[in-house]
Amino acid sequence: MSEGTFFEDLEVGQKASFGKTITEADIVLFAAVTGDTNPMHLNAEYARDTIFKERIAHGMLAAGLITKVLGTQLPGPGTIYLSQSLKFRAPVRIGQTVTATVEVVALHPDKHRATLRTVCTVAGQPVLEGEAFVSVPSRAMRHAAAAE
Repeated sequence: MSEGTFFEDLEVGQKASFGKTITEADIVLFAAVTGDTNPMHLNAEYARDTIFKERIAHGMLAAGLITKVLGTQLPGPGTIYLSQSLKFRAPVRIGQTVTATVEVVALHPDKHRATLRTVCTVAGQPVLEGEAFVSVPSRAMRHAAAAE
């Protein structure tokens, strides 16, 4: 398992991404885990009569890909979410590949925190945009804890 990036090693402009094709199973499992059984996501007949004309993925399913990047890539393991803003721009359909990208936009050294721009795209077009505020492990704190 990777240690991730310590706060001291972060730089404004650093980016990381993860892409995933959204499947029928993803939508069904997300509905089961969250209890969000909105027919827009699960019932093709219902969805045909909506503005999208077909089922769409839960918006938070796409947003959940951001947590994969934050928790495993940048900053990585040990990162703690403090807040996340989201603006949904377009629907995600079954079979589309969503790419979640995070970019460090500000560092707050006093408490080892970072602000990151968060964007999910499909075919290069944003489907959601936002900003994450996270607590990032520091090398100094990790070494101090290991010494105890």
